[in-house]
Amino acid sequence: MIANIAYRFYAWVRHQLTSWNTGGEGIHSPYLFHLVRHIISDDNHYYCWAAIEERRVAMLHAPKLVNVRDYGSRGQGKEEERLVSDIAKTSLESAGNAQIFFRIVNWLGHEKGEPLQIMELGTNLGVTTAYLAMADSRNKVVTFEGSETLVELAELNWRKLGLTNIEAVTGNIDDTLYIYNRTQTLDVVYVDANHRLEPTMRYFEEIVKHVGEKSIVIVDDIHHSREMEEAWKRLGCDSKVTTTMDFFDFGLVFFDPHYLKKHYKLRI
Repeated sequence: MIANIAYRFYAWVRHQLTSWNTGGEGIHSPYLFHLVRHIISDDNHYYCWAAIEERRVAMLHAPKLVNVRDYGSRGQGKEEERLVSDIAKTSLESAGNAQIFFRIVNWLGHEKGEPLQIMELGTNLGVTTAYLAMADSRNKVVTFEGSETLVELAELNWRKLGLTNIEAVTGNIDDTLYIYNRTQTLDVVYVDANHRLEPTMRYFEEIVKHVGEKSIVIVDDIHHSREMEEAWKRLGCDSKVTTTMDFFDFGLVFFDPHYLKKHYKLRI
């Protein structure tokens, strides 16, 4: 645990020294330039965010003890008793990053001109899921989570937000991801599940079977550990991947064959 914290600090310092923040300048594709300059770097707020953040605050102050089964990098399927507030403090995506994901989904939906197919690996308490779903009620969000307890808490949050376009798939993602009946191209995929090399690569190999040229895969915590950094490097070398963007906390993966094979390190 301490080793991972120390490594993340080292990785953050390295990123600050090797990345650049030009608001999109230097990005060859006009499409990706627009994404960075006008979508990711946008500082406007949407009215619906306040309701989602109210649910975050409620989770951060929830004193309830629950039994959670963890199939991720720490738990290996073990069940432990945890405070909901502790889960929220240690596992929720930051508001700033989740709002970037909302803007990406909102923009991509306008670009496509029709509802999006969105997949999330790692529901947790459903706050980031809500951001993905709230961008457009016509979008379909399928989210995978190993813990039944977390899904119940997430579904409570979605009901309070009035969200009806989310389907939760409960069970070990190592099983459920491969048996879920998927017939449409995935437009956006958010990966925040098992933060280890082998599972991350396995998930990505399955995901790329179902993406199109304009699909975007968001990989969270790409500098969480040496294993995740190695996974990030390897998936960038996939023959179907053309461009990646490393924002330290998360990375974006693109598949359009018209883009240059390029790997950007950027600061927001």
